[in-house]
Formats: sequence, C-alpha cells, structure tokens
Amino acid sequence: MAQLLTETEIQQRVSVLSGWTVAGSTIKTTRTFKDFIQAIEFVNKLVEPAESAGHHPDIEISYNKVKIQLTTHDAGGLTQKDFDLAAVISQIN
Repeated sequence: MAQLLTETEIQQRVSVLSGWTVAGSTIKTTRTFKDFIQAIEFVNKLVEPAESAGHHPDIEISYNKVKIQLTTHDAGGLTQKDFDLAAVISQIN
C-alpha cells in the first residue's frame, strides 16, 4: 500500500500543479472545453495513463466541464500516486 503524505508534503506538491487544489483527502481540478464532444475526447485520453498507473480518477462530466478528483482509496488519503497522475493529466489537452 502507498504511504500517505503529510500535510506539508501535500501542500508542496499541489503548489506546483497548475489548476489543482486540495479538498479534504483529495486533489481536484476542473477543465472546461468548447463542447461536450471535446470534453469526452479529453476523458478518453485519461484512460491509458490511468490504466498504466493502475490508479483511476473520479470523473464527473457536465456538458463541457470535466471535474477530476484523485485520492488513493486503499491508503485512505493522498499519496505520491495521486500527484504523479495529476502531473500527467495536467499535460493532456
């Protein structure tokens, strides 16, 4: 099981991720697209990196907005896995 990060470690890591914030035991971001089709295309691009990492985001789609939350469920909070996947997601257009 992955090791939980301390509050200081969490704050350090989220500070270098543009558009991500801490919300309880998760980190989250919202991406806005031109329309629903672009939002779905973006979500489809998340599949491969999430599968490769063996770590899957919670995703909510509302027309042209995609909300993504990450937490390591089996560890009960935030771990390095969350920040690694967030960094990859941040690079996807």
